Amino acid sequence: MASQHHNHTKSTNSISSKNAFIIGIILNLIFVLIEAIVGVKTHSSALLSDAGHNLSDVASLALALGALQLNKVKSSVKYTYGFQKSTILVALLNAIILLIVIGAIILETTLRINKPEAIQGKTVALVAFIGIIINSLTALLFIRDKNNDLNIKGAFSHLMADAGVSFGVVIGGIIIHYTNYFWVDFILSYVIAIIIFISTWKLFRETLRLSLDGVPHSINFTKVKSEIETMNGIYSICHLHIWGLSTTQNALTARIIIESTFTNEQEINLKNEIKVKLIDQNIHHITLEIERQDHIS
Repeated sequence: MASQHHNHTKSTNSISSKNAFIIGIILNLIFVLIEAIVGVKTHSSALLSDAGHNLSDVASLALALGALQLNKVKSSVKYTYGFQKSTILVALLNAIILLIVIGAIILETTLRINKPEAIQGKTVALVAFIGIIINSLTALLFIRDKNNDLNIKGAFSHLMADAGVSFGVVIGGIIIHYTNYFWVDFILSYVIAIIIFISTWKLFRETLRLSLDGVPHSINFTKVKSEIETMNGIYSICHLHIWGLSTTQNALTARIIIESTFTNEQEINLKNEIKVKLIDQNIHHITLEIERQDHIS
């Protein structure tokens, strides 16, 4: 006997999230233009590196916004889950873009080391300070939903990291202004690359796992299996599969073997108990095949 439960909970407020992405894209795009222009004029590798990173964030925010819209596409005979998987693919693409940006930052900084130029530290610090304000304000737009969606979490984490990077550039600009230690600018570029890599690598691993239908990072497979197996009346559980349908929705299928003496009413109650336990584990798309022990061939 099969039991199927699909609870399409709306984990995020799509309207507020959409507006947050649009505002974030506009603010960051304006800042990228300012940062790139000033970076060229002041010959600052740190500002140009940060501008490149922020530009990748603009692209990431745009892709995430697209995924948010695709996620609302209704299911069809060809796409029975709609386009929910697109949210995972976009998150993976964002991580790959950021890894490419890291390589570009390191390469550009290394090439510029051989041609050091005088840098206006005061100007660099001022522009970076503006970056702190813009990135922090934009990150706050995502703080409410950051734990409900991997793309929103990624946007929040990257923007907060950007604010931290901008703070480092402010300090570096001040040091350059008072000491004329222009090599500080190159060190900041490498530090920026390292910070981006640390935050991006975790996102890359998590989204790669989801794209391969692996168990979501937030779910403990062993714990889920153990909690079901220890319930009264369950003989065994097999063919247990857990995967992410999207960055917000998780699914599970399993074959449950119950005791032969179970009545139909007890079986229904057991299904409901399992459903409650799984919902607590953030699993809402549930398909159970339940068989009595004496029916197993």
